[in-house]
Amino acid sequence: MNKIVIREAKKSEYLSIGKMMVEVYAALKDFPQKEEMPEYYEMLSNVGDLTEKEHVSIHVALENDQIAGAVVFVKEMSDYGSEGTATTVMNACGFRLLAVSHQHQGKGIGKKLVEYCLKKGKDLKRERLIIHSTKPMKLAWTMYERMGFVRNEALDINKEEIQVYGFNFYY
Repeated sequence: MNKIVIREAKKSEYLSIGKMMVEVYAALKDFPQKEEMPEYYEMLSNVGDLTEKEHVSIHVALENDQIAGAVVFVKEMSDYGSEGTATTVMNACGFRLLAVSHQHQGKGIGKKLVEYCLKKGKDLKRERLIIHSTKPMKLAWTMYERMGFVRNEALDINKEEIQVYGFNFYY
């Protein structure tokens, strides 16, 4: 396997990252499609816009200088940008929109991106890292649990299109 490099994404990469995220999420079995959640897919397409918030950054995994995956890291939950209670949690960080391109899946890149975010949270001396997942994201969900994330029903979001489940990783 080639070496994976993870770093903060460049603005010039945001459109490619958004396109990759749309492709990955649209291909999830039983995940709502573009016509069912147009605002969500618009947000994915324009993922770079999330970095306009002070505590939000996008990080990219590269294999042979190709975008293999990406994740949105949030230093302060007030900028997390979700519905529900997650944005009110103090001394926590989070990540959103983890995606690995189809041609790079199965190489451990998703796990490397999660480990990268966990290290960032630890370096920030946060008490916990918060994420959300859905049932169609079963592979990721299983990975999160293996890595030590625990369900937190208080963070759940009941959306009309899909149920969103909250998780914590405690440092």
